[in-house]
Amino acid sequence: MFEFTIRRLLSGLVLLLVVTCGSFFLAHLAVGDPTPGLLGNNATPAQQAALRQQLGLDRPLPVQFWDWFSHALRGDFGTSWRSFQPVSEQIALRVPVTLSVVLAATFLAAALGLVIGVVAGQRPGGLLDRCLKLASVVLFALPGFWVSLVLVLWFAVQLRWFPAVGYVSPDESVLGWLRSITLPAVSLSLTAIVLVAEQLRNGLLEVGGQDFVRTLRARGLPERRVALHVLRNASPAALTVLALMFVGLLGGAVVVEVVFNLPGIGSLTQSASQIGDIPTLLGLTAVTVVFVVVVNFLLDLVLGWVNPKVREK
Repeated sequence: MFEFTIRRLLSGLVLLLVVTCGSFFLAHLAVGDPTPGLLGNNATPAQQAALRQQLGLDRPLPVQFWDWFSHALRGDFGTSWRSFQPVSEQIALRVPVTLSVVLAATFLAAALGLVIGVVAGQRPGGLLDRCLKLASVVLFALPGFWVSLVLVLWFAVQLRWFPAVGYVSPDESVLGWLRSITLPAVSLSLTAIVLVAEQLRNGLLEVGGQDFVRTLRARGLPERRVALHVLRNASPAALTVLALMFVGLLGGAVVVEVVFNLPGIGSLTQSASQIGDIPTLLGLTAVTVVFVVVVNFLLDLVLGWVNPKVREK
C-alpha cells in the first residue's frame, strides 16, 4: 500500500507540473500582448513598452514561466492585471464560497445517490428504477442554467424558503450560510445524484449475479453481510463517478455562481477571462488542478482499500 500511495502521489505531482506549464504557455500565446487592452487604444508605444517591462513581459517566456512557477510554489501567484491586488488573496477569499457549494453538492450526490442506487438495485424494474431512468434522460436534456433559474423562481421567489442571490459567510450566520448555499448546491447536484445512483444500481445488479454471491448465500451467511459484500464490490464505479463529478462541479460552478451571484472562483474566472488577466487565470488553474490532484489521490487510496487488485496497477 505504501508503494501504491507513493506512485499515485508522484503521478499527481507530474500532472500538476504538466497542466500548469501548458496553461502558462497557452495563456500567453492566446492573449498575446495585453498592454493595449490594459492601457487603452490611445496608449503610445512608449507607454506600452514601459508596462511590458513593468509586468516582466519583455523577457523570454521560459524565464517568465520559471519566475511564476518558483513563486507559485510558495503560494504567490503574482498581482492581478485587473485589480492590481495579489492573486493569492483574491483566490483565498473566493475559494471557501465555491468549496461550500461544491462540497455540499458532492455530499448530496453521495448520500442521495447511495440511497436511490441501492433501492433501485434491489428492485430492478420497480417504480424508483423507472423514475431514475426517466430522470437521467430529462436532466441531461435540460441546460444547467435553466434548472438554476427554475429553482430560484420556485423556492426563492414564490415559496421564499431560500434567498434568490447572494452569499452569507458562516462567520456571520451558520443558518444564513446554509440557506445561501442550498439552492446552488441542489442545482449542481441533480445530475450527479442520477449518475452516482445509476452506477451503483448497475454495479449492484452485476455483482449480485456473480458466483461468489451465490456461494456466500449457500454457506448460510446472513443476508445483511452478503449485501455489504455486494455493496463493497459494486462501489468502485460509483466512487469514480463521484470523484469525476466533483471535478465537473468545479467547472459547473461558473454558471451557478453567475445565476446566484456568488463571489466564488467561478465568477472570478469569468471576469478574468473577459479582460485576459493572465496572473489570475493561472492562479485559478493551479488551485483547481491541486483540487483535482487531491481528489484523485484520495479516490485512488479508497479504491486501493476497497479493491486490493487496484494496488497492482
